[in-house]
Amino acid sequence: MAITKLPQWMQDLEEEDLVFIRRFLLNSGSLKETAKLYDVSYPTVRLRLDRLIQKIQMAEQNQHEPFVAFIQKLVLNYKMDVETGRQVIREYRQSREENQ
Repeated sequence: MAITKLPQWMQDLEEEDLVFIRRFLLNSGSLKETAKLYDVSYPTVRLRLDRLIQKIQMAEQNQHEPFVAFIQKLVLNYKMDVETGRQVIREYRQSREENQ
């Protein structure tokens, strides 16, 4: 059975993330083999996998809050620092509560 529509969490990933997932799967989920393929250390691959897991979890948790997901994605991609991201999300949620 072919997938006719990609889940939103997959659509939210960057192309390099999808390439990493493909290579990881083709290496039978071996962090050690994936590290060799990328010529990096095992902890580096583990960190990358952990960040991908965070991205997927965030996408699923924030399906109804696309703005929050966007801010969290900026933080995960090092385009915004964590504290600034938290402040923006806090302000956004507070303004939504006030407007309801």
